[in-house]
Formats: sequence, structure tokens, C-alpha cells
Amino acid sequence: MIASLRGSLLEKRGDRVVLDCGGVGYEVLVTPATAQRLPPPGGEALLHVAESFGLYGGGATFYGFSTPAEKALFETFKERVPGTGAKKALEYLERAGKSLPDFRRAVVEKDAELLRGAFGFTRKTAGKLIESLKDALGDLPVSGPEKLSRRAAGEPGTAAQAQALSALGALGYKPAEARAALQAASEEGGAEAAAERLVRLALKKL
Repeated sequence: MIASLRGSLLEKRGDRVVLDCGGVGYEVLVTPATAQRLPPPGGEALLHVAESFGLYGGGATFYGFSTPAEKALFETFKERVPGTGAKKALEYLERAGKSLPDFRRAVVEKDAELLRGAFGFTRKTAGKLIESLKDALGDLPVSGPEKLSRRAAGEPGTAAQAQALSALGALGYKPAEARAALQAASEEGGAEAAAERLVRLALKKL
């Protein structure tokens, strides 16, 4: 089993790259975020690799990751979440990759609204991930700080955020889901975004 590949990057096309390793070109499927972190063609790259084999024969498909933690989470998605094959696991990883420490926290703390608002999972998928992974992520080797703030009272941090939260409440959204969407909108729009822009961004995530 191939665990990693190091070589010269021959091609980089969105969700797949080709690595030349000792004269053999390996096509590897990656998330768009992983592809962006790789050097331009001609540069040297290292990818942690997982192999997947089709149900009806054929060769192996390689999936590549920037870190061992990403590979571990990909394999956990495949093994623990019902109905999740390699391609779906890679899609889940792309969403969770916005902040792996925060994704793990959301699952462990059963915070479905954070999974929906900040990571873009549907309500049904968020519930499925929590149920499947709540006892599986405690030892996930994730490094780095959490990016999404922990507000003890769940209150917005600026006047614009407070206005946006009030507006979302007036539209009928529950406080928890409005705060999660507003958190994601603030990450996207920036700390100085006006209330109107925050509302527009948050609505796209609800």
C-alpha cells in the first residue's frame, strides 16, 4: 500500500494533480484547497496518500492530502459515516478543511448549527456526521488554533453584527442557527463589514 508520494509536480488541474515519482506519473485526486497549497508545476511536492479501489474491479484511485490529519479524517469519513465513499469523503473534507479544530469541536460538542452555518453542511448531513463521528474524533491529530470564536453567551462582537443578528431574528431564524451563519458571514466579509452585507452573506448560509 502506498502511504505517500514525493516528486515533481507535472500537472495541477483543479481537483487533481500528477506527480512524477521516479519516472512514474501518479494522478492524485485532491481538494481544491490542497491543490492551492501545492507549488506550480515543476516544483517538488509531498502528498499523504490513501488508495481506493472500485467495487467492480479496475485499478486504484489515489487521494492526496497535505497533512496526516486530513488523511485520517478522510478515512474516518469513509469508515464511519454511512453511505460515504471516497469521493463523498473528499467533499466532506473540503468543507471541514476550513478549520479542522473547529470541525472536530462542532462534532464532539454536537453543534449542528456550527456545522451548517460555518461549514455549509445541510441539516440532515450535520446530524449524520454528529451521530457517526461524535465518539471517533477525540484522538484526531489536529494541530493549530480554533479559528471560530467561542462566545460564552453567543453574543455578536460588533454593532454591525448585533444589528445583523437582530435582522435575522426578525426574519424568523432561530438564535443558534442565526449566530452560526453570522459567524461564517463575519469570517467571509471581514471584521468591519456592514450589517447589510453580513445579513446578505448569512442568508446564503441558512
